[in-house]
Amino acid sequence: MTIKDIAKLSGCGVATVSRVLNDHPDVSDETRRKVLAVVEEQGFQPNNNAKHLKQQSSTSIAIIVKGIMNMLFADLVEKVQALLRDAGQDAAVYYLDEDANEVAYACQLCRERRPMGILFLGGDLELFEAGFASVAVPCVLLTNTAQELGFPNLSSFTTDDHLAAQQVVELLAAKGHTHIGLLGGNWSCSQISYSRLSGCRDACQRLGLPFDVDRQCEPCRYSMPEAYAATKVLLERCPDLTAIFAVSDVMAMGAIRALADLGRQVPGDISVVGYDGITAGQYFLPRLTTVRQDIQQLAERGVDALLRSILRRSPSVHGLVPFHLVEGESVAQLR
Repeated sequence: MTIKDIAKLSGCGVATVSRVLNDHPDVSDETRRKVLAVVEEQGFQPNNNAKHLKQQSSTSIAIIVKGIMNMLFADLVEKVQALLRDAGQDAAVYYLDEDANEVAYACQLCRERRPMGILFLGGDLELFEAGFASVAVPCVLLTNTAQELGFPNLSSFTTDDHLAAQQVVELLAAKGHTHIGLLGGNWSCSQISYSRLSGCRDACQRLGLPFDVDRQCEPCRYSMPEAYAATKVLLERCPDLTAIFAVSDVMAMGAIRALADLGRQVPGDISVVGYDGITAGQYFLPRLTTVRQDIQQLAERGVDALLRSILRRSPSVHGLVPFHLVEGESVAQLR
């Protein structure tokens, strides 16, 4: 009896069975019960010697990526890995679902792999506040700020998302848009998308534009299919929108496809703004207007802070990296 046999009998993938047997947190309770029921029924015994050898192997740096559909993180991972490689450091990348508990997973990695440090790409501050005290190695959080948490071994670097969102609204207002919808994200105050929501809301209030969160905003996950569906919901509820601000470029792309299928041209009938400045957005049709994050600086400052903390025991640091509002072809001037 092997893991492949357990996978076949339980109807799950081999990787999923492995995560269950190794007690990984990113497995649903239903799936865990299904796999363990087969394990008990078959009397399966994992190869503890192999598991022990696996646990003994240690990679210098762990990179935990929150969200498998986020193209910004794909570019960021590539730059981080190159910088670590140039510094003579090995790295392993672990991708989690955007709803997974990245802090619990980090704790598990520390037990099993004993990394020298951890670099988080994306993160929920509530999870850090609740469980990060158990993580003893130097860590850096990118694309959210952990400054107020006060952990001595946790640095962070991010974009000023609140200010960037305000500038998006100011751009749209200057082009005559007064009915603006917000698409995507998780609006818990500990999530980065909340900063974009609050920036959009504050700018609308300052400029005297209507902004009814229940009517003009629609949350969704960071993926094109989710944004596609959410756009249709948003337009059905609020058909008078002249512009949509999507909290990521991936969502903006999904939104534009949905609008096309609804017979709405971008930007002729409705304008769309994205966020992140991923390369794909500049080759999209129409070329996206977006907030471009400086991922090179995010990567450089994050890796530098992590290596300083590992090698020199430097204290935690926190900072903002610049952004640029890039005008493409997806926003029109209203007559």
